Amino acid sequence: MYEEHLKLGAKIVPFAGWEMPVFYKGIIEEHLAVRNSAGIFDISHMGVIDISGKDALDFLLKVATNDTSKLPPFKSHYSLLCNESGGVIDDILVYNLKDYFRIIVNASNTDKVINLFKSQQELFKEVNIKLRNDISSISLQGPTAKSFVKDFPAEKNCIEEWKEILQYYKYEKEGILISRTGYTGEDGFEFFIENDPYKGRPEQIWEYFLDQGIRPCGLGARDTLRLEAGLPLYGHEYNETITPLEVGYGWAVNFDNHNFIGKEALLKQKQEGIKKKLVGLKFHDKVIPRQGIKIYSGDQEIGRVTSGTFSPSLGIPVALGFVKSELANIGNIVEVEIRNKKIQAVVSLKKLV
Repeated sequence: MYEEHLKLGAKIVPFAGWEMPVFYKGIIEEHLAVRNSAGIFDISHMGVIDISGKDALDFLLKVATNDTSKLPPFKSHYSLLCNESGGVIDDILVYNLKDYFRIIVNASNTDKVINLFKSQQELFKEVNIKLRNDISSISLQGPTAKSFVKDFPAEKNCIEEWKEILQYYKYEKEGILISRTGYTGEDGFEFFIENDPYKGRPEQIWEYFLDQGIRPCGLGARDTLRLEAGLPLYGHEYNETITPLEVGYGWAVNFDNHNFIGKEALLKQKQEGIKKKLVGLKFHDKVIPRQGIKIYSGDQEIGRVTSGTFSPSLGIPVALGFVKSELANIGNIVEVEIRNKKIQAVVSLKKLV
């Protein structure tokens, strides 16, 4: 895909060991294209790990917080990998492909996740772990995305599971996996394409969507879109000292049916109460808050900003940040300190748009 980005004049930057497009024409234009119509992203940097064997399910019940035993074939769910103290090693998507499971992990955490899996593998006699370096990924996102997939060239040959409201779809013949997932807060699809010239070439799919007039989008717009949607980014809203309960993702932690790593710590935190919560922040000053900036209520420091940007959709600076739970009420007025100046912000829902 790299040459395809150069052809389009992309601004290339290093990211998690990859050379990736941060933007093509401009972040704001690309952001608004996804919010108002549709855009495509190269997300081939994401880690793809296949888990197979008779013990694959038991293995995932040990390492991941969500209950994979309840995941039907050809469906996916969101889950987390935690350490013993409940901190997040990574947030993941798990796909039940009937004969095996596919795990999608963050690019910067791929090696760390593989190491975690290898450390647990010895507890299970029949589990196979395979890092797939032969798969490219393209994400089509936006409110009109469905109309373009409806006419996707493979549709006339596809299996009966293809439906207009698509949760997960596997197209065997072309080596293409299509998932109704994304990271923008909009409707969308993610294509996982085997890099085989006799199956689904990623360049062909990329060019197909470009020919439909869909705008290519880079990492810059992907970040502003996910932030507006209140979606966490590892290294900002998540790390190995922050728990999923604090971020508000307790719905992806199942305490009932399996003993996953970190369960005891998370159960204790749930019983004792969450001391800090992730919230959205809206500003009317032009200064953009950045990660690590302190949040105040009066003279009391109550938290820190985790991510901040200018919101192209709202036309104002916005941020995500942790604040003390008792001060996390929507509508509360707080302040952040930027260059020795206190600037007001309104506590809002994490989903800012």
